[in-house]
Amino acid sequence: MTESMPSERRLLVLDDDPTGSQCVAGIAVAFDEDPEIPVQVLADPGSDCFVLTNTRALDKEAATAMNRRILDGVLAGGIPADGLHVVSRSDSTLRGHVIAEPFAIADELAAHGVAVDAFVLCPAMIEAGRFTEDDIHYATVDGQAVEVADTDFARDATFGYSHSDLREFLAERSGGAIDAAAVLSISLEDIRTGGPARVREILAGARERAWVVVNATEYSDMEVVAEAMAQLEAEGRTFVTRCAPSFVRPLAGQSGARVVEADAITIPAGHLDHGLVVVGSHVGLTTTQLRAVQERGTLTEFEIDVPSVLDGRRAQHLADLVDRVRESLRDSDCVLYTSRDLVRTDDPGESLAIARSVSDAVVEIVQRVRTVRPAWVVAKGGITSHEVAASGLGIRRARVEGQFWAGQVSLFAAEEAPEEVLGMPYVVFPGNVGGAQALADVVDTLSAAVAAR
Repeated sequence: MTESMPSERRLLVLDDDPTGSQCVAGIAVAFDEDPEIPVQVLADPGSDCFVLTNTRALDKEAATAMNRRILDGVLAGGIPADGLHVVSRSDSTLRGHVIAEPFAIADELAAHGVAVDAFVLCPAMIEAGRFTEDDIHYATVDGQAVEVADTDFARDATFGYSHSDLREFLAERSGGAIDAAAVLSISLEDIRTGGPARVREILAGARERAWVVVNATEYSDMEVVAEAMAQLEAEGRTFVTRCAPSFVRPLAGQSGARVVEADAITIPAGHLDHGLVVVGSHVGLTTTQLRAVQERGTLTEFEIDVPSVLDGRRAQHLADLVDRVRESLRDSDCVLYTSRDLVRTDDPGESLAIARSVSDAVVEIVQRVRTVRPAWVVAKGGITSHEVAASGLGIRRARVEGQFWAGQVSLFAAEEAPEEVLGMPYVVFPGNVGGAQALADVVDTLSAAVAAR
């Protein structure tokens, strides 16, 4: 990975799950909302910091309150609002509080005397096959580009939608408060023919919290947009970006990928020879990847029975799992996964409450297992990854070391964490990326690192 397009902007990324840093490397990540960490990291111009909010697991009111609270703490801690670019990082398949979180950021900046000119929406994630063309957002499914509204992602129980055209999507998700016809668009022709000058012209016309849609099918498209934004920011304009992982890379002045191999992974002394995979995501791809791990037969399996977690059997069920996982880690790699039969409800609030109860169960098991010092931990699923890191392993601050594939599946190194966790490789594996064998391949790489120590 190399540096490009240096900028004096400070980049604060409020990430609604821990997967947003999968296209960058060498950047600090805070796993809780204590502003002390980003204040320290962002002390110098040109610095970058992720703060993992996990707001995709919260309702809108709690999510917006957290965004404002974190940003207020950063600004109150001495980071100047002028020259601070805040990114609301979210899912490349359009799930999350797409409207509410950028608005909350703008409101907090306004409270500190800075008016936001525009919200820039760039959901492309090139490595995962998610891109935008003619304002239509696509996801690659089984090798075919499909309009994102026609995918399973659009039927999310909490964040579902029916439009692939990003202008119509914004109107839909805002309940009509955003007029689709008023949304500005930076087309591929604008980017590739007009270059930074044309993109700058479009962005310069965005005032009073206008929304701007970015079309992009490759990194070079986003690099042009980031360059134009940097020029305008240097002149005092203020943008809030809502984007998927890819656009963070050019905003941070980085290009290329840092891919980690087994010989670059260090297993700390005093840790076991075996690691733990934790699977919480329920998207179809995760289930496919879990089955591939199971078919290889190299891991001891433990299932968290979700119905048992939700009733009076919870305490005993979790205690039994903890004892069995701790014992098995001494002799084999283990995989801990939630039962695949999803407990459904039509009520979004109830759906979030169920997800929270299951997530709490996963966290409790990891908390009680970590003291045996696994060689490594892999967490599968965005919300799962955040909860396992922050609450299960107690990580407060980490550094992104790189990815197992370009732009996908990050390796973290804990910089502030309990003693038994420091130095232990922690892998953030999103629920909806990678091929069928990807999870099994990551386990193989980590096992090779253990064998080589």
